[in-house]
Amino acid sequence: MTGGGNLRAAALALLAMAILATHDVIIKSLGSRFSPLQILFFVALFSLPLVTLALAHERAPALLRPVAPRWVMLRTIAMVIAAGSSMYAFAVLPLAETYALLFTMPLWVTVMAIPLLGERVGLHRWLAILVGLAGVLVVLRPGSAPLTAGHAAALVGAFCSALTGVIARRLGGIERSVVMLYWPVMGMLATAGLAMPLVYRPPAGLDLGLMAVIAVLNLLGNAVMLAAYRAGEAAIVAPMQYSQIIWAVMFGWLLFAEHPDAVTLAGVTMIVAAGLYIVARERRGSDNRPVTTTRTRPLR
Repeated sequence: MTGGGNLRAAALALLAMAILATHDVIIKSLGSRFSPLQILFFVALFSLPLVTLALAHERAPALLRPVAPRWVMLRTIAMVIAAGSSMYAFAVLPLAETYALLFTMPLWVTVMAIPLLGERVGLHRWLAILVGLAGVLVVLRPGSAPLTAGHAAALVGAFCSALTGVIARRLGGIERSVVMLYWPVMGMLATAGLAMPLVYRPPAGLDLGLMAVIAVLNLLGNAVMLAAYRAGEAAIVAPMQYSQIIWAVMFGWLLFAEHPDAVTLAGVTMIVAAGLYIVARERRGSDNRPVTTTRTRPLR
């Protein structure tokens, strides 16, 4: 891969992260007025036409039936939980704290890759995982700061997002992409739809428009990220996800009057350093490379 290709890939990845960070900010702004389940329902609903367009280009739509239905079902359940949990965390936590906990996803991917992908994890990566988990404790500060349902939701979101990525890696050569896309959207519609009578609040036209924008930004951000992986090396692209912490601090300060303290930023630094080290180790000696090949994130 040429240096120019890697430079373009890095630029595309940074653009994708900016798009997805904007997507998260809109979720946070809506989360002060609507239940995460209602947001999830409408975002999935507005995503459905986009999925339908993808299906329209398929020559064999009957093949929406999964080849590995149990794995697809597990991935769908994990994506629904990840999306709902992440939306709740964005609604109730400062952006920097939410991203810090969601950034633990590569740590969980590495651990889950052992039983699900047959990945061997050496001492160096285990130490990186421990450093990352220590960073989580620094951010949470148990005993000195109140732990909330939002913190738990962010960690659940990271864990379930990691599970969806590992399953996608496992099914990459078996299931078609349209199957991996279609069933999670339908799962979100069905699950959030069941909760709508309990959580529904009539949205204004602007709010509906913002929910549609979330759906578009999610698709666009992941499409740009995929283009980045096609343009350059995965080990160059993957670390760009951590640029979201810059957007988190900036958006949090400008839009939500959030000012992360030094302890939070120290914990974020530990988590990011652990993730970057894992990416570097996988580039050197892993065949499966579960972190660097997890290219998209769940709709949320």
